[in-house]
Amino acid sequence: MNNLLFDQAVRHYRLRDYRSALTTYTLCLQDQENPLQPGEEGLLYHQIGNCLIKMKNPLEAIHAYTQATADPDYQAEGTVECNLGMAYASLRDYDNAIACFEQAVADETNPGRYKAYMGIGTALMKLGKSAEAGVAFREAALDEDNPDPTKALLNLGVCFMALGRPADAIASYESALPFDAQGETRNKLYASLGQAYVACDMMEEAVDAFEQAIADKTYFLSDSASVDYQRAVGAVAQGLAQTSSEKTALLPVADMSGLDIAADGSTVSDYDTNGYGDEPFYYDEPYTDQNYPGYYDAYGEGEDQFFNATDAELEQWSKGLAKQDRKRRNVGLKVLVVIVVLLLLACAAAVFAYTQGYGYPTQQQVVESYFADPTNSAMLADSVNDDTKSSIEDIMVQDSAVTIDGVNQSMSDSTVYVTAATPEGGSVDYRVTLVRDLIGWKISGVELYFPSQN
Repeated sequence: MNNLLFDQAVRHYRLRDYRSALTTYTLCLQDQENPLQPGEEGLLYHQIGNCLIKMKNPLEAIHAYTQATADPDYQAEGTVECNLGMAYASLRDYDNAIACFEQAVADETNPGRYKAYMGIGTALMKLGKSAEAGVAFREAALDEDNPDPTKALLNLGVCFMALGRPADAIASYESALPFDAQGETRNKLYASLGQAYVACDMMEEAVDAFEQAIADKTYFLSDSASVDYQRAVGAVAQGLAQTSSEKTALLPVADMSGLDIAADGSTVSDYDTNGYGDEPFYYDEPYTDQNYPGYYDAYGEGEDQFFNATDAELEQWSKGLAKQDRKRRNVGLKVLVVIVVLLLLACAAAVFAYTQGYGYPTQQQVVESYFADPTNSAMLADSVNDDTKSSIEDIMVQDSAVTIDGVNQSMSDSTVYVTAATPEGGSVDYRVTLVRDLIGWKISGVELYFPSQN
């Protein structure tokens, strides 16, 4: 490899002249007079991918990173897979992102496996899978190479809140406080802690937390946090806040063996209109490799760690002793705890999904099946009598590819708005009502719907 060109490209990159760096890395790759040694092709494609990420061109970066992983002699495959996953995630292609992150995790030589676990968790949160995200975030938190627990614990609380476990969220948020997060992350932490306190009816503590969040006058509470803040202030002003003994009696015991989650410091990572954000995508932090001097990673430091099972362990960890403590832990017990947590989270997620109107088959699937075959009585609820069934069939237009215009769902009943195409080329709008049938749905009524009149 032409080391002169390579060093020049590294200098451009450090100066954030990514276009010049990209050009120089490419020249280095194409230099016929200086053939590449084993592993150097992967290195150059890796660097090219980093430049493209900096230039906000994730599609081309994906191509470059893929070329880097094809080099069997390149020794940083785990890091490349992690960057590749982040590039996919920036395009909101979370399935491919998760697959790449899992490859990064599988590489035990990867010094940043916790970043890949965080990427998995963040992608799963984007897909609405809070329970599964918690498991990935926990692994990120357990990683001994993970330098900063604050954001891990913050998103642990986020997952606990999503699962309806505010007491556990409080334990997570409070465990993050000793780690001295700064700026917006710390403000978000206090705001989230305030909301968890409100959920547990700890109004005085909630007021204190919210006021900490806005104390520096640079942070603004979200709409939901503002509502909770006003509720807490009102309760304290009216003397409705509970005493410490009352709160102790009513507050559920926090499950300290549960998740430890890492991510971005907000509910889930947010992106700007170009698909980029500050959350799990950390740029400009150098990553050095003794085999490849001058190598820089496109994604730098910035994730999390683990909070332990007892207050004593938490105190030890806050003093910097947790790393040694984790090494002494019994691996079998850790695996058992993970299995128990997985089962609890799966149950909680299933119950939550049921209360939100989710089921199988879904409302859409039932409606689509019925319109494809209106004679299929199996799609109708038991409450539909023969007269009702006959009146439904009279107005039905058979269409195997109906358009679902909208769904209003709750735990026990739902309404689906449908447009069916007629054989003559016209269309008919319907309002279909459904009732819960065990974990699925069945149709209880079909009527013509006129949007202009509603």
